Amino acid sequence: MRIRSGTLVALGIVVLASLLFAGVLAPVQTLPAKGTSEIDAVLQRAVQEGTVPGVVAFVATKDEILYHKAFGLRDVRGQKAMKEDTIFRLASMTKPLTSAAVMLLVEQGKLRLADPVSKYISSFANRETVESFDASSATLTTRKAAGEVLIRHLLSHTSGLAYGFSNTLVGPLQQKTGKPAEELPLLYDPGTKWTYSGSTKVLGQVVEKISGVSLDQFLNENFLKPLAMDDTSYSVPVSKTDRVVTTQNRGTGVLVEAPNPASISSPVAGDGGLNSTAPDYIKFLQMMLSDGKWQGKSILSKASIESMTTNQIGSVVVETQPAALPNLTRPFPVGPSAGRDKFGFGFEITASNKENPNLRSAGSYTWAGIYNTHFWVDPKRGIAGVIMFQVLPFYDDATMKIYQEFEEAIGRNVR
Repeated sequence: MRIRSGTLVALGIVVLASLLFAGVLAPVQTLPAKGTSEIDAVLQRAVQEGTVPGVVAFVATKDEILYHKAFGLRDVRGQKAMKEDTIFRLASMTKPLTSAAVMLLVEQGKLRLADPVSKYISSFANRETVESFDASSATLTTRKAAGEVLIRHLLSHTSGLAYGFSNTLVGPLQQKTGKPAEELPLLYDPGTKWTYSGSTKVLGQVVEKISGVSLDQFLNENFLKPLAMDDTSYSVPVSKTDRVVTTQNRGTGVLVEAPNPASISSPVAGDGGLNSTAPDYIKFLQMMLSDGKWQGKSILSKASIESMTTNQIGSVVVETQPAALPNLTRPFPVGPSAGRDKFGFGFEITASNKENPNLRSAGSYTWAGIYNTHFWVDPKRGIAGVIMFQVLPFYDDATMKIYQEFEEAIGRNVR
């Protein structure tokens, strides 16, 4: 039987379309020159107008980098240029890596999501929950929690814990008792509400307990080395300290620079402390976008990636967290995402972009660090983006405007 060439082409198009629709083949994304120019304009303007002293931004598919540039200064007083390999304090962008470490232990059968945390950390047994709180005296009454805090509650920030800088009850209690937030009574029964917290700090301790090694060693062996994240560490080597960006604070309305100390090192913790670069972090996001694989290596299973990046909190929603310490943070998240978004195991999940289709698609996932380092992964578009500032307070209006304009420029132009 003879088949005409035109028929073969048509059949090929139908098969290709079917594979794309089924997700067997991902669309090949490109960023035209017009898109690159638009992003450049957004970031150059931000630096020229003095909104931020400097910024680094990367955009990637699972296989290639579509955009990578640095603008402005990493050290204003020293007049040192921002570079693509400038090292930033990640703060809470450490959390997704710790969450990935937990999921790896789950894959290995060493941990279950339904395990009570008390199985590994005895202080979580028989926890009390706040029943009433008198703000004027920072006194409270408690009752026994309706259930135990589980590993899945820590991963999804539904544990009942909260940070003092973003919760008006926890801060006063910490001041009065001198206790760390994770040792205070739970704010609610586990699984019934979402609050941003040091839950991932506790997860880091669980990883150490189960693995028998320090968290930094576990991350190095299982993620940082396999992903060639060579500039990511809790302690910056002396040979690299000149590459570290200085911090800025706009709490009084004017940017004030804090010079870097001679040595840059943070305590090893699951909820923060890593230092890294945009090119390093985008590798981690490419791995997430590739269902756990990176350059032929399997880092996590596809099932783990799906669990991390889909709704794990049911009907509970991500709510705006208050600015209990305004010099550190503004309220977050704000806008349409507040009261609508969901949370997976380590990531906020976008519920909709109906108000602005140029922003990340529904099903995208994201998180950030307190110095305004931000990322998102958009599986529908097949892209990941990282933008790094080093400015306080978190969710500062001016910085978030740049972030949104950067994302919009990508959404308008990625094809």
